[in-house]
Amino acid sequence: MESEENSHTTLSKHSAEGHRRADPSPVVHVRGLLDSITEGELVEALQDFGAVSNVRLLPRNQALVEFESLSAAEDCVESEVTISGQLVFLSFSTSSQINERAESGREPNHVLLFTVLNPLYPVTTDMLYLICCPYGEVLRIVIFRRNGLQAMVEFDCVETAQAVRAVLQGAELFSGCCSLRIEFAKPSKLSVLKNDSETRDYTVPPFYKAEAQTRPALLGHHPSAFHAAVYGRPGHYSAPRPLLESMRDPESVEAGIPSLLSLPMPHRPPSHGPPPPPALGRVLMLHGLEPSQFNCERVFNLLCVFGNVELVKFLRNKPGVAMVQMGDEYAVERAVMHLNNSMIFDSKIGACVSKQPEIIPGRSFELEDGSSSYKDFYMSKNNRFTSQEKTAKNRFQHPSRTLHFFSAPPEVTADNFEEVCDSLKLPSFCSCKIFPPKNKSSSGLIEWDSIPKAMEALVVLNHHLMRQADQKVPYTLRLCFSNAGDRE
Repeated sequence: MESEENSHTTLSKHSAEGHRRADPSPVVHVRGLLDSITEGELVEALQDFGAVSNVRLLPRNQALVEFESLSAAEDCVESEVTISGQLVFLSFSTSSQINERAESGREPNHVLLFTVLNPLYPVTTDMLYLICCPYGEVLRIVIFRRNGLQAMVEFDCVETAQAVRAVLQGAELFSGCCSLRIEFAKPSKLSVLKNDSETRDYTVPPFYKAEAQTRPALLGHHPSAFHAAVYGRPGHYSAPRPLLESMRDPESVEAGIPSLLSLPMPHRPPSHGPPPPPALGRVLMLHGLEPSQFNCERVFNLLCVFGNVELVKFLRNKPGVAMVQMGDEYAVERAVMHLNNSMIFDSKIGACVSKQPEIIPGRSFELEDGSSSYKDFYMSKNNRFTSQEKTAKNRFQHPSRTLHFFSAPPEVTADNFEEVCDSLKLPSFCSCKIFPPKNKSSSGLIEWDSIPKAMEALVVLNHHLMRQADQKVPYTLRLCFSNAGDRE
């Protein structure tokens, strides 16, 4: 395998035809893959040539696929193959088999190490059990946080662990986040002292007895589960539904995750309903807001990229402190994760969860700019999670120097943005890239020289009305953080 990896640069210099003349091998080298490809998708695309015994993703959009027979590998290399809509290049590998130990540094084991990347939502033992149990027996699960969010899952045999690793590698628990990186673990057995959301032993008989004797609650785990965050109010959409909820239906499992070994999907009726929302409230506390720069509208502009904003209330006796009621608990968690200790208008803001379950309106007062200290955004058209279709378009990004703008006038220019920034007393941006107009509006990227300045622009410029000479109705400019810029 080392020779294969060291030859990536050399291989890329030769044509695909040259690779086909290499000595035949059951292992096929695949190049030109999409970034988002998974091992399961690879197997699904290539198993028509013959049974696949192993697969391994490599850096630089490459992979190795090992067939059980040499003839299957030969048929694959001599064919034109498209994987997930992308034409790929195939050649024989210099290795006769994929060495698991050389790839991961560990022997195949019945214990897998899960690393959850970009964990914007909580992950529990029950969630991991639901995504793993269709492929074999799960014995124990332990979640820990030494190097980010990680978990070890112990299976009944090595074959089950290999099947789970191949199918779930690179998959996402939730849309746009919580992607899985899976490798074989060092321990051969997990030690579980108690059964809770982070450690669980599924082989202990009392555990099953206790659950069997518990009659499921009619209205979920607790009252907040039936709040607007779950059912939603008219015009509101709840937090994105996790993949694991749909996995209770065998047909949806097969539709959502490609099956590596065509394993049967046993029907497992739900025992306790969907997992509860995180043990958080829907009310967010913001501290350190510069009183001369912030009002209810600007707080909305800052938080709307993380979820629906319902109510904003500034506290009379605590200048620079505001309470914000979000559409669900997940939005609060995202806001705290991305905004706490951020610098905006030369002031460090703090974000935390309020103990108060809901905002009580009370008597409002005037802020420094003359606006009201309390505002209801429940019916605001600028909320971005009001339907399933709108929710799917959002991607949660950490604050960066670059903002993505959309819904701008089709003829907008960088000079227009400079004029707007000057009129709103915003710092000048470094660069502006405008994409070709689509659907009678334009979009693009604007980059500032620091994250705090970009955050100030988001607060002030988001939802700014931009008028065009021949249009009576103004365009509502919308902004969000982009991953195109470097983070600090």
